Amino acid sequence: MRGTFDDQGRLFSYVSPEQRVPATHPLRTIRTLVREVFSELDHDFRTLYSTTGRPSIPPEQLLSALLLQVFYGVRSERQLMEQLDYNLLYRWFVGLSPDDAVWDATTFTKNRERLQQGDVFNRFMETLLRHQDVTPLLSDEHFSVDGTLIEAWAGHKSFKPKTDPAGDGEHFHGMTRKNATHESTTDPDSRLYRKSEGKESKLCYMGHATMENRHGLAVAGLVTQASGTAERAASEEMLGKKASPQTRITVGADKAYDVAAHVARLRAKNITPHIAVNDYVTKTGTVRKTSIDGRTTRHKGYTLSQGKRKMIECIFGWGKQHGTMRKTKHRGLAGVAADFLLNLISYNLIRIPKLLAQRG
Repeated sequence: MRGTFDDQGRLFSYVSPEQRVPATHPLRTIRTLVREVFSELDHDFRTLYSTTGRPSIPPEQLLSALLLQVFYGVRSERQLMEQLDYNLLYRWFVGLSPDDAVWDATTFTKNRERLQQGDVFNRFMETLLRHQDVTPLLSDEHFSVDGTLIEAWAGHKSFKPKTDPAGDGEHFHGMTRKNATHESTTDPDSRLYRKSEGKESKLCYMGHATMENRHGLAVAGLVTQASGTAERAASEEMLGKKASPQTRITVGADKAYDVAAHVARLRAKNITPHIAVNDYVTKTGTVRKTSIDGRTTRHKGYTLSQGKRKMIECIFGWGKQHGTMRKTKHRGLAGVAADFLLNLISYNLIRIPKLLAQRG
């Protein structure tokens, strides 16, 4: 029998979003984990807001919406609000009822700055990694580091001489342009950089991550201006918080980290550098000697670290393919750093339920 087509539909619905989300949906475990982290951050949230005045949008809901943006690769806050308006799954994850009005997209601008100044993104990651179910998944002795380029929200035409920022930036072919003499009028914090010989130069930032080697989860993140020494400097800063005089840790890295001064600084911090050997003969016949000798390479742990360190590319690959890491929509170092940390947190939240299921 043919059913009756009713274009109006029912006027009222008595089915809650909780009932509409399948019990096996992967966001269920993530939502529970995120809510437990929020409860730990309650004091931090309280210090960011005044006790008087008109109530603002809860930071828990703003952060939940930003996580959704990374999970599903939503390109902008405006599109995120559009999805949040009619997508019941999004409303359920954020904590909005079907009748609640969504926020204006510009709400994120001021509130993101508030969260950045309160260092909420770093605290969120630290609290997540301290969770009683997550801590057993982590290694506290063996790590890997690497960096990736994040394309800035600025074009070549905005890269103009510092002495003449109002000049013509369109006709730059054949001209010598350097970061020392030029800067972007759109995003002054970005830097002109190329990944390798033969590649085109782009205005970009450099994102750095530290990964623990047991399950490949990100345990630290940092964004710097792009330069030839940024990867090594960032790794020393991140690893310095992991090492201690009482505990020796290892760190796997690629050939770009094989520099004598960098290796010496790591050893001084009680860090064993399991860095890929960069030993070769140049075109002029000069022998380039590695800083990694037999004291390190003869151990089995060196081979294991070299195999594990490649897992960090999965973090960057996921962030650029599914997240928002490939080309940032933010300007300024602080905004790009916050978005980069959100991608690392989101990658961990995607991985952790799967790892817990394997253990359980």
